[in-house]
Amino acid sequence: MTRRIAFVASRAPLAIAARAALVARYGDAPEDAADVIVALGGDGFMLHTLHSTQELDVPVYGMNRGTVGFLMNEYAEDDLIERLEAAGEEVINPLSMRAESADGQMHHALAINEVSLLRGGPQAAALRISVDGLVRLEELICDGALVSTPAGSTAYNYSAHGPILPIGADVLALTAVAAFRPRRWRGALLPKAAVVRFDTCEPEKRPVMAVADANSVDNVLWVEIRSEPSIGHRILFDPGHGLEERLLREQFV
Repeated sequence: MTRRIAFVASRAPLAIAARAALVARYGDAPEDAADVIVALGGDGFMLHTLHSTQELDVPVYGMNRGTVGFLMNEYAEDDLIERLEAAGEEVINPLSMRAESADGQMHHALAINEVSLLRGGPQAAALRISVDGLVRLEELICDGALVSTPAGSTAYNYSAHGPILPIGADVLALTAVAAFRPRRWRGALLPKAAVVRFDTCEPEKRPVMAVADANSVDNVLWVEIRSEPSIGHRILFDPGHGLEERLLREQFV
């Protein structure tokens, strides 16, 4: 079967060289006319590609020309068409972030991995946490907190000692970063449909920034986070190396 492939690469020399070799071998279609997009780089570039192509409804197949490559397949120039035909597809819903900053501006962003709140100054952040309009934690003193999707649960969430979530689980992870009070509070598992709100308790004394993947907002007053089911990012993986298998493998290293 003939496939129209669009090749995109990060700015890393290794990725640029790989794109040149693959284009010479398989051709290169425009992204809006492609049957599949092949992304060459690391996980950060994969997230960038998913965000930039989300209106196209085209699956993305990543090959690792970066560092970690959790969302990527192994790089090889041979048998690409056969690999694409055999690949399995995972569909990931991103998080939607809505936030108000101290200057009164409203900010909107999407996050495939997580939305995190981080202290923006020398003092710890003070956050009030509400779920579906009900205050669940009156004050969390911490370096930060984050809400993660299953796909992002092995990234920053895992580094902050949050749980790894099965890819098909209809839950989100709410994880604290260096919680001081309540002492060592580890967070919570929430239904995927939950709406999570963080209010900064002392924004002038304890400034907080919000980050949705690579998009950041300084001096936030409040942040609201929910899953966005109307957007589905389609990611292709080689057989036996899908996200479900990788999430399991990560827990038995």
